[in-house]
Amino acid sequence: MAHPIGTRDLLIKGGRIIDPSQGLDAVGDVLLRHGVVEACGGSLGTPDGAEVLDASGLVVAPGFIDVHVHLREPGREDVETVASGAHSAVAGGITAVCAMPNTKPVTDNQAVVGFVKRQGENAGLARVYPYGAISVGQKGETLAEIAEMVSAGAVAFSDDGKPVESAQLMRTALEYARAFNVPIAEHCEDMTLARGGSMNEGIMSAKLGLKGIPAEAEEIYVIRDILLAKRTGGHIHLCHLSTKGSVELVRWGKERGINVTAEVCSHHISLTEEAVDGYNTNAKMNPPLRTAEDVEALQQGVADGTIDLLVTDHAPHHYDEKEREFADAPNGIVGLETALAVNTTYLLHRGIISLSQLVDAMSCKQAKIFRLPGGSLARGALADVTIFDPSRSWSCDPTRFKSKGRNTPYAGHAFTGQAVHTVVGGRLVYSA
Repeated sequence: MAHPIGTRDLLIKGGRIIDPSQGLDAVGDVLLRHGVVEACGGSLGTPDGAEVLDASGLVVAPGFIDVHVHLREPGREDVETVASGAHSAVAGGITAVCAMPNTKPVTDNQAVVGFVKRQGENAGLARVYPYGAISVGQKGETLAEIAEMVSAGAVAFSDDGKPVESAQLMRTALEYARAFNVPIAEHCEDMTLARGGSMNEGIMSAKLGLKGIPAEAEEIYVIRDILLAKRTGGHIHLCHLSTKGSVELVRWGKERGINVTAEVCSHHISLTEEAVDGYNTNAKMNPPLRTAEDVEALQQGVADGTIDLLVTDHAPHHYDEKEREFADAPNGIVGLETALAVNTTYLLHRGIISLSQLVDAMSCKQAKIFRLPGGSLARGALADVTIFDPSRSWSCDPTRFKSKGRNTPYAGHAFTGQAVHTVVGGRLVYSA
């Protein structure tokens, strides 16, 4: 069985149930039975033999989903495995993740898709849904076998880590994916502008003497892909947006009814390029951290729904790799265990979004946009539940992460908001 279903009924009692999929925000109970939601809302009494989880004072939400995660397996099991990544996810209150395909070998065929899926099932923690690559070997030349990968369980397609440089290949991918009703997720980066850059192009890059990546490197591809989605009717999903201009372009596309969705990472709504000062490689990522003006625009984009999803782009690296010179260090940070806290601290508690919007962007919309099971506590929905305390204070200590990665810019940061219990398939898989 993929995710061993809880043998006993689980009654989650007295929590504040927030489920935007049902327009629900009320104190009550949730009863889970045989891996699905049996009942939700009001006082449900205690069925015989049920396990009771007291959620009073806590928020009970449909299980959080993260559609942008690097689990590094196959090929880099020294920095993360599907199992360690799934453990890290549930520790952060995330019940399902989508695994990016830039593995070694690349997840560009049925066999590797099947392998990633099985590893997730064997771990029995967070659900793991594989991405397939858009192009063979992520070389950007030949379209990969999209139909075969869909049948093996791929839920979306991306060459993440690299942009699809050929507009014709992107057009074909969008047309193909439309037939299977799956999103094409793009890493927007014009390499002719970005190549050799290691941080945002601006005053800070000049001060540090580092080659910068201008905002336009992202925005040129954002508008190109929106126009291709308009031409094909395919679903373009724009990954890890980082600039004010990108938000404006997505807004433009949505206003015209183009099939475009977008995500932003927790680090891009909380940190600016200032975090790089002192050549801090744990603040080195792609796209890079931008300016305060960009951060504000991204936050507003989440608030008004232009940006659909809050994701992590969880990207573990070995300590030694991040210890190199800034320009030579790899991009990326781990995020699964800090995402909820960053989002509550920087968006919720600053009044930028409501609790309902937070749950929507971390759960309901993720399931809806990527057509995944979950994202709801309605009767018959998957028994995946995130129970969190939005007011719990804690300090980030990377040595306690369940991920193999320790590469975070948040070490020592004080946060408000933390996952307390994570339930997958009606089983309690994590308690803080």
